[in-house]
Amino acid sequence: MRVALFVTCLVDLLRPSVGFSAIRLLESGGCTVCVPPTQTCCGQPAFNSGDRLAAGALARKTIAEFEGYDYVVVPSGACADQLRNEYPGLFAGNRVWRARAERLAAQVYELTDFLVSILKLSSLPGEFSGTVSYHDSCNGLRRLGIRDQPRALLAGMTGLTLREMPASGECCGFGGSFSIRFGALSAAIAERKCVNVQIAGADAVVGGELGCLLNIEGRLRRMGDEKTRVLHVAEVLAGAEGKLD
Repeated sequence: MRVALFVTCLVDLLRPSVGFSAIRLLESGGCTVCVPPTQTCCGQPAFNSGDRLAAGALARKTIAEFEGYDYVVVPSGACADQLRNEYPGLFAGNRVWRARAERLAAQVYELTDFLVSILKLSSLPGEFSGTVSYHDSCNGLRRLGIRDQPRALLAGMTGLTLREMPASGECCGFGGSFSIRFGALSAAIAERKCVNVQIAGADAVVGGELGCLLNIEGRLRRMGDEKTRVLHVAEVLAGAEGKLD
């Protein structure tokens, strides 16, 4: 099975260990993993800002780079949502490109969904000793139905205890450019999320969206919490925990 990994901008620039962890997980399930070297942004920031011209140009580039694989796997609900649910609509007036976008969309999976639904992974390469609380990102939860998949994978790890935080599905306040345009509101939402993280009292808060995790970690540290670890689910499942940069 040939699987292409869409790395995402944030993973590439800020925490490449997430990408390496995703590769390790996919290979442990028997996949041949390819990482198209010319990939860049999926176009979601442009799309959300109303720049459909730029979003369309990036969509064409991404479609051309990722066609021909059995599946495309993304360690991000937001980017997976863009490829799967928004690309076809960008080409409503172009029959050829819409068909190409729809073919690609049918092959796109968020990482934990792919591990559970397609690979049906029963054993994981990672180890973790301690408690974790899971944050559900907005796009992954509401647009892709990603909730039970990461929890099922985490529950299968020896030594790991899942401790739910209150309102795990509430927004963390990131929202890409939202956190820039509405900084004060974003900070207030993030603080509420971090209070819930602290109520859970877990050793680490884990999620599948690096943007959310960076936002949560930044607010936790500003609140004086230097203890709670903030990890991508791929890092935990693969046993990397930030060590593969």
